[in-house]
Amino acid sequence: MRRWLPYAVAAAAALAALGWAYYASLPPDGLKNAQAVDRAPHLKPDYAGVTLPPNIAPLNFIVDEPGEEYFARWTGTAGAVLEVRSRSPSILIPAAAWRRFLAANRGDATVDLYVKARDGGWRRFQAFTQTIADAPIDGHLVYRLLGPIHNKFWNIAIYQRNLEGFRETPVADNGSFDHACINCHTFCKGDPSRMILHVRGPHGPAMILARDGQAVKVDTRTAFNPSPAGYASWHPSGRLLAFSVNALRQLFHTTGEIRDVFDAQSDLAVYQVDSNTVTTAPAISKPDRNETWPAWSADGRYLYFCAAPNLPLDRFREVKYDLMRVRYDLETDRWDEAETVLAAKDTRLSILEPRPSPDGRWLLFCMCEYGNFPIYQRSCDLHLMDLATGRHRRLACNSTRCDSYHSWSSNSRWIVFSSKRDNDLLARPYFAYVDDSGEARKPFVLPQEDPAFYDSFLKTYNAPELATAPVPVTPRQFARIIREPGPQEELKAALDPQVPVPTARAPTMPAELPWTPGRQQPHE
Repeated sequence: MRRWLPYAVAAAAALAALGWAYYASLPPDGLKNAQAVDRAPHLKPDYAGVTLPPNIAPLNFIVDEPGEEYFARWTGTAGAVLEVRSRSPSILIPAAAWRRFLAANRGDATVDLYVKARDGGWRRFQAFTQTIADAPIDGHLVYRLLGPIHNKFWNIAIYQRNLEGFRETPVADNGSFDHACINCHTFCKGDPSRMILHVRGPHGPAMILARDGQAVKVDTRTAFNPSPAGYASWHPSGRLLAFSVNALRQLFHTTGEIRDVFDAQSDLAVYQVDSNTVTTAPAISKPDRNETWPAWSADGRYLYFCAAPNLPLDRFREVKYDLMRVRYDLETDRWDEAETVLAAKDTRLSILEPRPSPDGRWLLFCMCEYGNFPIYQRSCDLHLMDLATGRHRRLACNSTRCDSYHSWSSNSRWIVFSSKRDNDLLARPYFAYVDDSGEARKPFVLPQEDPAFYDSFLKTYNAPELATAPVPVTPRQFARIIREPGPQEELKAALDPQVPVPTARAPTMPAELPWTPGRQQPHE
C-alpha cells in the first residue's frame, strides 16, 4: 500500500490543480447585478492605462481593494476574451491564455474588474484599458543587481531575463571570482554575441570582450590612459569601442540623498578591436575638459558625448555637462572638431547619458541639477531630442523621482530605464512605448510572476540593457576568463603611436585606490 502512496498524493494534487483551473476559468454568479463603483480600482503594480508589447510576460497584479473574491475580464478589439477568477487579491494570468490573447488583439483592450464584498454582493469598478502595440520588444533584458547602499560589492551579479516569461538566469556572478566588482555590460546594436563587461578588484582592472561565444580579458590601460576603460559604446561596425577614462569618487552627505559622485578628470578614447590598440583624438580628450558618456550614432558617423570644464572638488555642485558630438570617418580614421548639440548654460541643467535610437531619429538623454552621475539625483529626468530639428522635450513617462539609465529596443519603439519612483531608494526597470511623434506612453514596471515581488526585494536594478537574444557566453566561461585566462585569452592593449603621451595634466584625485573586499567604486 505504501508504494502507491506517492502516486496517490500526486494524483490528488493534479486533480486539485485541475479543479482550481476549472474554477478559475468560470465567471462567478452575480456579476450582472454587480454594484457599480464610480472610480478605477487600485492596482499593484499600476498596470492600468499602459501600452505593452505583444510579446511581454503576463502583467500579474494585486487588486488593492478589500474583498472575498476577485474576477478580471479582458476584452480585446478582435472580440477575444481572457478571464481570471481568484480567491485572493492576486490576479495571476495563465501564461498560455495571455499569449493567445496578445496574439489575437492589437489596440486597446478593456479590463473589467469585479470584487466580491463580505456581504456576498459584487462590486464592478470602472473599466481601464491596456493597449497592445504592434511593435514587439527585444526578447531579453540584462541588468546588474546591487544592494541598496552601493558601498559594498561582496555580492554583485549580472542577470538576464526572458521578457516573454519570468525566467531569470545569471550572466556573471562575482561569487565565482572572489567577489570582484563587475559593471558596465554593453552590447553591439543590442546583439549579445558582441559584448563587453568590466572587472575591478583582485582580477582586474580589465575589460572582458566577448564575440561569438568566445571571450578574452583585455587590459586597456596605456601611457595615455593609466586608468581602465569605463562607460563604453560599440561602433555599429563592431570594430571599435569608444570608452571613457574616469576618476570617479563617491561622496557622502548628512541629509537628503546622502550619496554623490564627483568625476575629477575624464577623457574619451577608442579601443580598436582587431588591432588591440587604444587611440584618441584632441576633439574628445581636451586637457581642460572632462569628456564622458560616449555613444555612437546609429550610422557610426558621429560620436555623441558629454563634456564639462575641469573644476575642483569644492565646486562639484557647479559642474554641468554639455551635450556634444564629433563627426568621425571610420575608413580614414578622421575626426572633425567637436560641436555643441545642447549647452548646459541654456538648459541650466547637466546633460548626461546620450543614447541615439537605432533608427537614427531620436536622441534620448537625461538631465539633472549638476554633475555626471544622475542616479543619485531626484531631479533627474529623461528627455528626447528630434535629431532632424534639434528640438527636445521632457518625456511624459518621468516621475517626481530619479529616472535615468536608459536603453532602446532594436526597433526604436521601446525604451527601458531605471526609476526610483516607487520608494526613492531602489531602482526598478520600467518600459515605455515611444510612438512616431516621439511621445512616450505611460510606463510599466518589469512584470514578475508574484505581483508582490517588489514589496520585499531589497536590491536595485542597475544598468538595464535590452538584448535581442540571450548572452551566449556562460557564467562559467566568464568566471574562468576572469580568474584564469589562458595565454591567448589575456591581452595588453597597445597605445596608438600617433597619440602623444600627456606630460602634465590637471590636478586630480588618484585614479585607482587600493582594493579590499567590501569596498566599491560607484556604479551607474
